[in-house]
Amino acid sequence: MFLLLSAALASPAQAADLSLPHERYQLDNGLTVILHHDDSLPQVVVDTWYDVGSQNEVAGRTGFAHLFEHLMFMGTTRLPGSGFDDLMEQSGGWNNAWTSEDATNYYDVGPSHILELLLWMEADRMEGLDGAMTQEKLDLQRDVVRNERRQSVEDAPYGEAWEALNGAMYPADHPYAHPVIGSHEDLQAATVEDVVAFFQKYYVPTNASLVVAGDFDPVAVKALIEQTLGTVPRPPDMVVGSVVPDPVDLPVTPMLELTDEVQLPATMLTWHSPKVLTSGDAAMDVVASILGEGRSSRLYSALLHEQGLVTEVQAYQMSQELGSLFQVFALATSPDDDLEAIEAAVQAELDRLAQDGPTEEELTRTRNQLELHFLRELEDLNSRAENLNRYLHLTGEADYVAQDLQRYRDLTPDDIKAAAAMLSTARRQTTRIYPAPDSEGGEDDAGDDTGAEGGAQ
Repeated sequence: MFLLLSAALASPAQAADLSLPHERYQLDNGLTVILHHDDSLPQVVVDTWYDVGSQNEVAGRTGFAHLFEHLMFMGTTRLPGSGFDDLMEQSGGWNNAWTSEDATNYYDVGPSHILELLLWMEADRMEGLDGAMTQEKLDLQRDVVRNERRQSVEDAPYGEAWEALNGAMYPADHPYAHPVIGSHEDLQAATVEDVVAFFQKYYVPTNASLVVAGDFDPVAVKALIEQTLGTVPRPPDMVVGSVVPDPVDLPVTPMLELTDEVQLPATMLTWHSPKVLTSGDAAMDVVASILGEGRSSRLYSALLHEQGLVTEVQAYQMSQELGSLFQVFALATSPDDDLEAIEAAVQAELDRLAQDGPTEEELTRTRNQLELHFLRELEDLNSRAENLNRYLHLTGEADYVAQDLQRYRDLTPDDIKAAAAMLSTARRQTTRIYPAPDSEGGEDDAGDDTGAEGGAQ
């Protein structure tokens, strides 16, 4: 597999044939299993994807999905306390996890000889975490998450503006209207009974998929999976899927003006954009790159070099399952700068791209950069494992890599013009952040995109 990816990097023609070879099957308890064999290194990855994110939370109990990411490392009856991390690290492995609006993902990486251990540990906590849940564990991790919230939102430069964006862009009853990390009030209100009920609904084989990637014997690994995760009981049939909300096209609150402990004012311009992997999503990625990727990008050249209006400017497409967001973040040069002038300059560049489209050189360079990044990421075994789970979740097909890449190759100048045309003043949400009186915040941290993707780790 590594050789295939390396060749694809060298030859664009071969990249069109890129694939993630795998075997997919389902255990009797409902767990979907994907095996991706690659013996180029003596390494394995066990990637477990739970189909639950902050979009599945209910009013008054926000932050549960992310709280659970932490609780999943708090031990079971058979492996109490910090035993999960301790045993894995003693054996030469490591692990991590992330939570987003749409999913929660846990991944274990280590030498191939500890694969049986990794599978046993994932099975152990899938089956037995609820039985070992205590008030002490909940209190401990609730405090950890609340401190994380303080660091990433309340004490981070421009952090509260990112959080305010959820409510500004989505109606109150929309699954994306609240932040992944939740509120202090909701975290404080959580009970052990709430946590156990959440676990028993979402952390079950029928709501999960498992990828085993790397150096293993395919016949032997099937037996190991059956002996470990295959013994986790199948839960009672229940509906766990989210209600798909109506599409949102316009912001709920077009203008927000906030103060923060920062030295420089900043503006965030945000638009609703196409859902991940749907028509227009790839074009928005290219628009973001043309506008804000590198020193030769349009916004960087015009606003920083030519006009001297900003010290920093970024553009990105935040692709999500129920609806994406496109954003431009611009940081002023002094406390007294006019944010309206910066916004007008940004909008002028967006309108110019919508009117004239990209140059041939811009489109070629940007597509090549995106493709190179795309392919290099897939050289990493852990990234491949996660992508197999991600594609399965989003499309129903684990090997969607060629189709994903082809979206960028098929883009035309008219596609870019159409995407840029969506970024109009009429559809825009504007959030202005001004320095609070006597602020001591530092511009060194300005532009930190904490929370921009919605994920929490």
